[in-house]
Amino acid sequence: MKTLLLSEPGHFERTQTEEPGAPAAGHATVRIHRVGICGTDLHAFNGRQPFFAYPRILGHELGAEVVAIGDDVQHLAVGDHVAVEPYLECGTCQPCRSGRYNCCESLRVLGVHTDGGMREIIDMPAIKLHRSEELELEQLALVETLGIGAHAVGRAGIQAGEAVLVVGAGPIGLATAQFARLAGGRVHLLELDAGRRGFAEAHFDITASLTPGVDGPATVGDLRQHLGGDLPTCVFDCTGYHASMETSLAFPASGGRLVFVGFQLEKIHFENPEFHRRELSLLASRNSTATEFRRILALMESGEVDTTPWITHRASYDDVVEIFGSWLAPESGVVKAMVSF
Repeated sequence: MKTLLLSEPGHFERTQTEEPGAPAAGHATVRIHRVGICGTDLHAFNGRQPFFAYPRILGHELGAEVVAIGDDVQHLAVGDHVAVEPYLECGTCQPCRSGRYNCCESLRVLGVHTDGGMREIIDMPAIKLHRSEELELEQLALVETLGIGAHAVGRAGIQAGEAVLVVGAGPIGLATAQFARLAGGRVHLLELDAGRRGFAEAHFDITASLTPGVDGPATVGDLRQHLGGDLPTCVFDCTGYHASMETSLAFPASGGRLVFVGFQLEKIHFENPEFHRRELSLLASRNSTATEFRRILALMESGEVDTTPWITHRASYDDVVEIFGSWLAPESGVVKAMVSF
């Protein structure tokens, strides 16, 4: 079967791999039709992705079709179109036993810790497949990205009317902004790139965006002026950049929350007396859950979540090897790229 293998940083190979056999009990075989490309994939291509080893088949944002089901699978039928929940937990560690599967101590994410969906056929636990009779395959491939934002907003407990700041307007920041708005937040945006700011303002119901200073991110004074003297009570840093994450610690109001949606390997430093004085809550947000996948599908089917603006670039299996590298350039304007198989 057709497969794209990232053999080393900057180098894809078109190759053939064997199709899986008949699915085991509780499993299903799916044909991959669409693969969304996210920052994880771009960082892996560039050689800068943590928790990653080469060679690897990328792909964790997947729209697929069920082609075979194993015994004991009741909720799927051959021909169903599904979103793939790409998180494979052990089921036995302490967080798994407490229902926090997204925090599994040995979690394997498709396309990161284990081979993903940039191939025609893949075997999956059937419980990780979420069907929809209404959504297009491209829409189904967006559910995982949206889930990251939905989970982060759920972690924060946004209240109606609350002033929210989202730092970073990449796909994760946009998903976070979308669900913070659904929760009733007044969403403000901080993004260095003017093109991304404009895209967010045009398509994602941002209350207002804050233009950073010439030399970098905005200051607390800029933010107060922007919000009429107050600070946001909840801040989401969706950048995964060290300097931004440290700067974001200054942005929440006293008693507020900061949610790190993005992550990176360097240590994050902050002044403990100031952190203590303001009694901040610092949260991490990791992946999403099956409950969020089902909620997002319902919101997309009802039209409450509009995915029309999301996909800005497309490529096929035949041309993605030549195109992929160009998507790393800021001037490409990529928000979400989609690969068809």
